[in-house]
Amino acid sequence: MESTTEQTVSWCPSGLADRPESVVLGVRSGEDGSVAYLAEPVPAKEVISLVPEGIEPRRILRFASHCESDCRQRVGTECGLVNRIVALPGPPRGSAVPRCHLRSQCMWWNQRGVDACHHCPAVSSLVSKDDDLGNLVADPSTTQEQLEAWIAAVG
Repeated sequence: MESTTEQTVSWCPSGLADRPESVVLGVRSGEDGSVAYLAEPVPAKEVISLVPEGIEPRRILRFASHCESDCRQRVGTECGLVNRIVALPGPPRGSAVPRCHLRSQCMWWNQRGVDACHHCPAVSSLVSKDDDLGNLVADPSTTQEQLEAWIAAVG
């Protein structure tokens, strides 16, 4: 991630593991499954083979890859996913943001700043079928109003 060419590329902190440039952003840990960020990026191709057979890598790892103009989450030049993510309740204002090697090139940071960083550790790129909120957030057609209605109903 150090070359001049790559510094002009936006990175997605909820990226795919199978892209040539993909790196492991962090490891899902703790009871809540939040991400513990790695101090330095590790190429995904060096790690994928270490994940035990039968375990989906996104269940235990978070990957980052280049943002793609044809991404289903893309809305114009922005990421619609991060807009839905920051609409959710998050840590109290003033909370420290996690240390992250991706930040200077991160699409979410550049688009939504510290709010994106506060929410980022809770994001899972593998959403189970029974996770209603996760599926609502992951769906590109979900509106801000739908999220607010779901949050109010569960409240």
